[in-house]
Amino acid sequence: MTRLNSDDRAQRSQDRLQFIEQFLTQQENTPEQLKVEAITGDASFRLYFRVVVGQECYILMDVTPEKGPVLPFVKLNENFKNSGLAVPEIYAFNEALGFVLLEDLGSTHLADLIGHQFDKRRYQELISWLPNIAQVEPSPWMNPYDAEFIQQETNIFRVWLLESWLGVTLCEEMSTQWTELNTRLTEQMLAQPQTVMHRDFHSRNVMYSENNGRLIDYQDAVVGPVCYDAVSLLKDCYIRLPQAEFLELRRESYQQLLQSGLLGDMTLEQYVYHFDLTGLQRHLKAAGIFVRLHLRDGKAGYLKNIVPTLEYIVEVGNRYTEFQWLATWLQSEIIPLIKVQLKG
Repeated sequence: MTRLNSDDRAQRSQDRLQFIEQFLTQQENTPEQLKVEAITGDASFRLYFRVVVGQECYILMDVTPEKGPVLPFVKLNENFKNSGLAVPEIYAFNEALGFVLLEDLGSTHLADLIGHQFDKRRYQELISWLPNIAQVEPSPWMNPYDAEFIQQETNIFRVWLLESWLGVTLCEEMSTQWTELNTRLTEQMLAQPQTVMHRDFHSRNVMYSENNGRLIDYQDAVVGPVCYDAVSLLKDCYIRLPQAEFLELRRESYQQLLQSGLLGDMTLEQYVYHFDLTGLQRHLKAAGIFVRLHLRDGKAGYLKNIVPTLEYIVEVGNRYTEFQWLATWLQSEIIPLIKVQLKG
């Protein structure tokens, strides 16, 4: 019998836990006695469990079918692996039940390794992955990343953070400015060379097993703006890079992508502009998602990341005349409201 503690049972219905037991006991060479422990902290609707079988450990990804399919993850795992990227091995999966049995990479993320001391060499290694990610073979399992979807992403900030959490309703003038901002950000993202992007390439999605970096959480990969993953990595919502190293690594990301023929004739100045504006879109979306995780999913732990994420936007907005209003508005009105809300 599979043993699950009470905390695990609180996360899944009895029927779902029986399906987990059924799936695990069907695998070859699996003894009757298993130990299954919940892994917490993931920001998605997916749940993860560590499965201990004797001296062997595995990770079980659990996605209830009504939440979404697991087949895109399985198929994209193969595509990323074929592009020379280090990803976890998949040992078994059940599409109908929504289970994937994975290699256990431990629990050490990049964020854990650099939390106390920044390590530029690790970032240089990850930047060298950018061309490999961009050149992953596009897959029919990738959802369209078009203008409509990009604008829906950006509006997560308005719907969840402004309206649902802060109770802020934009006046007609601000609503017009917001629409124009959304359109402008979308246009520049689509104007970039379009390549495969991981879409969440940051310090919590790179794990280290035996000191080797491995990429995870790539199931939402899409074809989109070429600099998006560099933005995700270097303007991380969870860890801020030292400024001098950030500038050096941003230039290095440009050179890596340029030398791989992925930027065409884009200059560094043009790359920085796209980088900055792509960051505006990503960070507005991320701040909204942090609130959505709190209000919809009961995960309040991400609220502390909202202000640092918005500070990226303020910094970029202050560098461009067309976005000065956004920086001023966030700094003078929205961030103070957020800080009051967090204290409450």
